[in-house]
Amino acid sequence: MVALALVTSLLWGLADFGGGLLTRRLPALTVVVVSQTLAAGVLGVVVVATSAWTEAGGRLWFAVAAGAVGPLALLCFYRALALGPMGVVSPLAATAVAVPIGVALLLGERPGLWQYTGMAVAFAGVLLAGGPRLGGGGGVPRQTLVYTAGAALGFGAVLALIAEASTSVTGLFLALFVQRVCNVATGGAALWWGARRGVAVLPEGGRSLLVAALPSLTFVGLADVAANATYALAARIGPMTVAVVLASLYPVVTALAARGVLRERLLGSQAAGAGLALAGTLLLATG
Repeated sequence: MVALALVTSLLWGLADFGGGLLTRRLPALTVVVVSQTLAAGVLGVVVVATSAWTEAGGRLWFAVAAGAVGPLALLCFYRALALGPMGVVSPLAATAVAVPIGVALLLGERPGLWQYTGMAVAFAGVLLAGGPRLGGGGGVPRQTLVYTAGAALGFGAVLALIAEASTSVTGLFLALFVQRVCNVATGGAALWWGARRGVAVLPEGGRSLLVAALPSLTFVGLADVAANATYALAARIGPMTVAVVLASLYPVVTALAARGVLRERLLGSQAAGAGLALAGTLLLATG
């Protein structure tokens, strides 16, 4: 379970970094729709190859709900990443973890003392990795914070829903496919609505720039799908409260990628936050 959850954080961190870069060149909603369409195509092949459609049942409504909420959360997140520093936006969006943890506790899950301690330490580390830059003259714009809050709430809902969408591996393939199809339908409708009102759906460079970005868009979509799969498996093995906290370490990956590629300055407090996140991970793993 620990390994699966940590792989989830790695995949989500890389997907978020790639999506954030793409939204600096392409319209955010276009990034969401195209990347999710490409992911849906690959998942469709997997569903056919594994006969996963035979797993259809009432639980797929959880995937439908996750697919309806997901594009809105991604749109808010990508807009926040385009407007503000990744090293701040990504850790704050990780407060999404509060939603599935709250659901798990309401359903009766009770972690041990060391696991509670590890969750608190890891969560504090994730927040510290971005929080100190909110104040002072270089503070984050209010619009960025609003988008980030919307993304956190939406991501939390998706985490809670997708964990309930299947009870088997092949069922998970089907659930992820249904989720992506709903992502595309919801995002596509929003894209059409925006285009009707004159909102740009193509980059300034036109279709050629969009075509050139297809490999990156494919990576973002597939990394997001794979992260959802590993998270759902980790949550099923359980306990969910531990799995979701470990999976929420992805902002550390995003911040480190931004540091390595974009040369975003990593403050001492942010480095300390990454250390706390690692310490919390160790507590969770040993607890």
